[in-house]
Amino acid sequence: MIFRRDSDLRHARQEAGGQGETDWRRDSGRPAESSGNNGRRPAAKGSGLLFALATLACAAGFAASYYFFVQTTTGQYIDESALVEAGELHGPAGRATTRFLDLLPGISLAIAAVVVLFVTLARRRWKAAGIAVAACAVANLATQLLKDSFPDRPFTGVQTLGLNSLPSGHTTLAASAAAAVFLVVSPRWRPLAGFLGGTFAVAAGVSTLVNQWHRPADVVAAFLVTGAVMLPAGWLVMRTGNRWNVWGGHAEHWASSRLWLSLSVLAGLASAGLAVYSLARIAPYGLGIPGLAQEESTTDYFWAGVSLIVITGYLGTVAATWLFGHAARRRR
Repeated sequence: MIFRRDSDLRHARQEAGGQGETDWRRDSGRPAESSGNNGRRPAAKGSGLLFALATLACAAGFAASYYFFVQTTTGQYIDESALVEAGELHGPAGRATTRFLDLLPGISLAIAAVVVLFVTLARRRWKAAGIAVAACAVANLATQLLKDSFPDRPFTGVQTLGLNSLPSGHTTLAASAAAAVFLVVSPRWRPLAGFLGGTFAVAAGVSTLVNQWHRPADVVAAFLVTGAVMLPAGWLVMRTGNRWNVWGGHAEHWASSRLWLSLSVLAGLASAGLAVYSLARIAPYGLGIPGLAQEESTTDYFWAGVSLIVITGYLGTVAATWLFGHAARRRR
């Protein structure tokens, strides 16, 4: 099974104790217009470099996450504490997330298949669909290869399960399916698709933590693997679909509204505040904040881990929405 190891942590712990851009002229085989026709401006210069830098940032973030949370004592302690404290909430919430995780592969594939198939047939975006589906498959394959190739976690003085669980397969599937939909829809729909897809991926990642299938770093690593694979694919979609990747701004359509970006930003900021508060409660001397003297953590590491997942997921959503909007051609 492709996700055979996703629930191993918990089991081992128990044992141990666009709308309308394509018209009839495209179907008739006429060549695409030049970038200056029909009130359209060329795509932004330098966007290829931005895609390359974003891809490298994802790869560097993955390496840094692996080093800190797997190879260092502090990182292991934070990561493992969040996993242990998730057991405090593993009651009704755990049963609900277990059901969600059982259904997640089917839900992810169904959503991606329906949207990609509809867009492909209705808008004839064959190349975009092929690129998106191939990239989705590569992201999931890369996750499994990385998980199987990494050695067991080294002992650094922290009592933890040695089994490597980084990155999370379930989270990669959810994030890559959402990214595939994001790639094939028209620019006017991408702000909405980004917010909904990001929320779906974040919910999947948090569920794996609540259910004690994965540590927070496993989820973050899955987001970064997805980004490192889907960003180059997105650049190819923009290059091969230059005709229909036309952006009219946030006022063009209700799905383009700044509301969707604002919701992502607000979720990230709220999570950052929660993370600071949770860590301040358990940091030495409460970081000098009155009323926040050092306390014995019961769920603070868990909430800090949830915040890390939410921040990473929505930060990726905002960055991708801006990058693809910047790279698309403009209406005059």
